[in-house]
Amino acid sequence: MVKKGSGNTVAEVTELVRPIIEDMGLELWNVCYVKEGSEYYLRIFIDKENGVTIDDCENVTRAVDAPLDELDPIDKNYILEVSSPGVERELILDRHFDKYLGSPVMVKLIRPDENGIREYKGTLVSHDKDMVKLMLENGKEAVIKKKSAVYIKLDDFNIN
Repeated sequence: MVKKGSGNTVAEVTELVRPIIEDMGLELWNVCYVKEGSEYYLRIFIDKENGVTIDDCENVTRAVDAPLDELDPIDKNYILEVSSPGVERELILDRHFDKYLGSPVMVKLIRPDENGIREYKGTLVSHDKDMVKLMLENGKEAVIKKKSAVYIKLDDFNIN
């Protein structure tokens, strides 16, 4: 249990909204709290087997709005956004990588690696807390440090 006022906004919000979202038959994909320009955004990403609808997003927004106001985990004005992680969903948590083992992914690095390569596409072969291993189209393996990646996403033709 995360203590209110712990300073970990994402953990507090996740703990609050997960049971609400799961009771609605949906999966909580991820929670992000970010500042963009002068605005703060609380983004809740939801998922379900056959895809998320706009009605799912609206229903979750309505369901979490009052509990979020009551918990009051954010001391600034913010914009609440509820959406699907999308087709090219970013893989962030271990359970995301576990779910999509064997799937095509794309990785964009913060800066080119020692081979001068900044983007990789391949099949996700394995992962651990620090790195991912891809099987590339040329049959070679690439081991990439997660902390070196801007993102690791499902490739756009992979719709599960």
